[in-house]
Formats: sequence, C-alpha cells, structure tokens
Amino acid sequence: MTDKFDALEIARVAAIEDSRDPKFVGELVSIDQEDERIATYLFESSLPGYSGWRWAVTVIKVDDQATPTIADVVLLPGAESLLAPEWVPYKDRIQPGDVGVGDVVPTSADDLRLVPGFAVLPGDEDLILAEQFELGLGRARVLSIIGRDAASKRWYDGDRGPNTPIAQYAPMPCYTCGFFIPIAGSLRSAFGVCANALSPEDARVVSIDHGCGAHSEALIVPE
Repeated sequence: MTDKFDALEIARVAAIEDSRDPKFVGELVSIDQEDERIATYLFESSLPGYSGWRWAVTVIKVDDQATPTIADVVLLPGAESLLAPEWVPYKDRIQPGDVGVGDVVPTSADDLRLVPGFAVLPGDEDLILAEQFELGLGRARVLSIIGRDAASKRWYDGDRGPNTPIAQYAPMPCYTCGFFIPIAGSLRSAFGVCANALSPEDARVVSIDHGCGAHSEALIVPE
C-alpha cells in the first residue's frame, strides 16, 4: 500500500484517540486514495461488539506542501461485520399472539384498516348511523374495505377455513350445520361462529365452507 500522504502514524493516533484505548485499534487494512487531496486509512477494530468493523480515518491535504489534516474518524462495517438487524417499526413487528394481559397496542391515526365511524359501510352495523349516534353508540373508527378484506383473507386462509385437514374430512360444511351462527354485518355471507361445545371450533369464527366431525347432521343411523 502506498502512503502518498505519509500520514499513516497521524491516522493511527487519531483512531486511538477516538477509541480511547490503543488495544482497540489493530493493523492497517488499506489506504483508499479517493482523490489527490483525500485519503482514507482503514484499521482493524477490536472494540467489543464490533467484530469485523474498521476504523476509517479520513485525511486531507489542501495542497502538495500542506501538512495532512484529520477530517473524520468513524467506525465502518466490513464485509463480514456483525450488524444490527434491519429496523422494523413496532407496529410491523408485532404478531398475532404477542399481546398479553396488560399490553396496549396503539393503532396509528392513518391505519388503512380503519375509517371514521361516519364512513361506516351499509350493512356493517346492526343499527343505522343515525340510531347509533342517538343512542351514544357511535364509534370513532370502523373497519375500512381494506381492513375487512384483510380480515376475510386471514380468516379464510387460516386454521378455520376450507383448506384444513379437519374441514376436508368433515361430512358436510359448516353452513349446513345447526350449530353454525352467521355473524352480523357485511361478512355474514362468508363467516359464522361455531356454537357446538363438542367441536374444536366452539366459540370461534369459521368460514361457511369449513367443517368438522361434530356436524349437527352427522347422525347415527339405527340398524
């Protein structure tokens, strides 16, 4: 490596000063000449928690006769550095089942799954909008089309949709079962709640074409 600036030692001293201990600055890795006035000296780093990182000391010379000057000292990751995982906002990290007793999960004001209560879709509520406000039952926000469609897809593709083994081996679908209670609102035509204490889906939302072996019409035929 060619040290055109003859600044290796002042670069090392700058790295040591920044690290506060000579043991954290290792061997010279490279000298990157960015242009005729700027060069970056890379040193191995021994800082705990920064495996594979490099001390990067940027040196400048305003002209050929000038003394090299330290412009910047930073730690930079190398090709095999230990890096923190990419930041994921809390609202995107949380998964179903993460919320426990006492936990609060706030929704953002611009959550696309929700719309203002006055924008309720026809058929989504049992009471008309005027009746809701008259009785003091109006909610600040209700499901938007996006929120409704996302819930529908999640439920339909989940464990209580038509594609699970228990549904495929069921004698008949849920919508023909006497224990099936259709839910209210715009999702009524696709989902309901199971009311059979013997079913593994008791008290759960199921798709109309889900099913299980506890169907009301799975009767024992007398011999």
